[in-house]
Amino acid sequence: MIKYTLPVITLLTGFLLFTGSAQAQKKQLTYCNPINVDYGYTPIPNFATAGKHRATADPVIVTYKGDYYLFGTNQWGYWWSSDMYNWHFVARHFLRPEHKVYDDLCAPAVWVQGDTLLVFGSTYSDNFPIWMSTNPKANEWKEAIHKFEPGGWDPAFFRDDDGKLYMYNGSSNVFPIYGAEVDPTTFHLKGYRKEMYLLQSWKYGWQRFGENYDDIFLDGFMEGAWMTKHNGKYYLQYGAPGTEFSGYADGVVVGEGPLGPFKPQPMPMSYKPGGFAPGAGHGATYQDKWNNYWHVSTMVISVKNNFERRIGIWPAGFDKDDVMYCNTVFGDYPHYLPDGKANHLKSRFTGWMLLNFNKPVTVSSTLGAYTANNAVDEDIKTYWSAATANAGEWIQTDLGNVSTVNAVQLNYADQDAEFLGKSEGVYHQYKLLYSTDGKNWKTLVDKSNNKTDVPHDYVELSSPVKARYIKLVNQHMPTGKFAISGLRVFGNGGGAKPSTVKNFIVLRTEKDKRSAWLKWEPVNNAYAYNIYMGTDPDKLYNCIMVHNANQYFVKTMDKDLPYYFRIEAINENGVSQQTDIIKSE
Repeated sequence: MIKYTLPVITLLTGFLLFTGSAQAQKKQLTYCNPINVDYGYTPIPNFATAGKHRATADPVIVTYKGDYYLFGTNQWGYWWSSDMYNWHFVARHFLRPEHKVYDDLCAPAVWVQGDTLLVFGSTYSDNFPIWMSTNPKANEWKEAIHKFEPGGWDPAFFRDDDGKLYMYNGSSNVFPIYGAEVDPTTFHLKGYRKEMYLLQSWKYGWQRFGENYDDIFLDGFMEGAWMTKHNGKYYLQYGAPGTEFSGYADGVVVGEGPLGPFKPQPMPMSYKPGGFAPGAGHGATYQDKWNNYWHVSTMVISVKNNFERRIGIWPAGFDKDDVMYCNTVFGDYPHYLPDGKANHLKSRFTGWMLLNFNKPVTVSSTLGAYTANNAVDEDIKTYWSAATANAGEWIQTDLGNVSTVNAVQLNYADQDAEFLGKSEGVYHQYKLLYSTDGKNWKTLVDKSNNKTDVPHDYVELSSPVKARYIKLVNQHMPTGKFAISGLRVFGNGGGAKPSTVKNFIVLRTEKDKRSAWLKWEPVNNAYAYNIYMGTDPDKLYNCIMVHNANQYFVKTMDKDLPYYFRIEAINENGVSQQTDIIKSE
């Protein structure tokens, strides 16, 4: 029986291409974005008028005592992991009973100070506490300060090498990000807040508001501050231009001191406008156990509500010139988990391709307009729904030919969900079957006895199998109908890689040099393309995945700089050679 209460600890298992290096030849665990944690349902009733749904955003991961701690908006708790794969949920309300708000720990600040983990949630008026713990696994917390009176929306705290503490905050399309020094003992501000940076959308195209960066409705929002120090420089990160847009990204400004002055990097640092699950904004940068940098940020759905979102994790770092980057190439395909010191300019992508994009699908039943092809169209915003949640409802995808299958990702959608907030007793059960002829079936994965909540379940096979058909059979849904936004099969089709793209051109005029029109000749055996771009031919750090198209409007450029572009074609067998680099001035 489902209980609408807080859960006890739950266990979930949740810019160069891969070249077959010696590191990748050994067996490694992989993951696939969005990460598979037990996302709570939005706790706010007026956010769910178009349907109750899961949601979290504004993630922070910090490494503490050898483990990773993940906090997000409105989850009534947090997760910890020893490997960035198995995430354990710990139930916790961080507000006192007198705080009558739904958004418990919205856009949290999390930082390590000495041997202590500290947490603070967004507020301007309710004087929330700062909480501290030396044993967060056991849910042992106490107040570091009863009321942090300065408050701050979208806060972030940064502890410098000299022991000084700084706070940054701001979420507005009018006002900048602010920063101030904070006494690390009393948690009182040591001076007035100072302006750190304000968006300059007239110069940087990616900061314009709107799904198409059109600026016709509002100016862009700036929010979600985070600070990272590297080689004596201070990298203040921020999210823009709006959390509901595919182009939601994290930018970075660089300074010689923690309170600036700062100079912007011209391109967004964490940027993923295409693919199955777009968006890479309002996040945090952290280091793994081997001191490799990673970036965790917000991915976008925004169908039932603007704030319907998920979490993604990508390799990040600093290049030889101290330029900060985030590597989102194939950012929602299977990637290797960290296992040692690594160069994150070299992708951790496994090389396992998507095998069933827009391939034939058959289903047991369909609810209204939620048709079968929505489960294989590489768009997390669309989904197929069965007519019921009954055991035995199924969806079958045809890969087109017998292929090598390495992994499968199941992305459940919320159709007629009944929950608000976090709940006990939430779990999925299913079976995955495979066949070479559509008649004789074998079990690929059996989770008929699963008792965990796996909304984005990702299954890496212990050994690859040969299959043409994959069938997902429902056994149990936690709530609502049996609905799938992405049944994604990864491996290799065994055929020819796509040809190199021909006639790739970039059209940029004086009318608005923040924008350009990219065109190319379609490749017959390609289903998608990766467009790489940057302000230096050796630093093409932004990547855009485009499906079923031979043009793309780039509107994210610095109007005062030249840009460099190249493109590659993608199919179920691999990736083409990249084109020569094109310079656009």
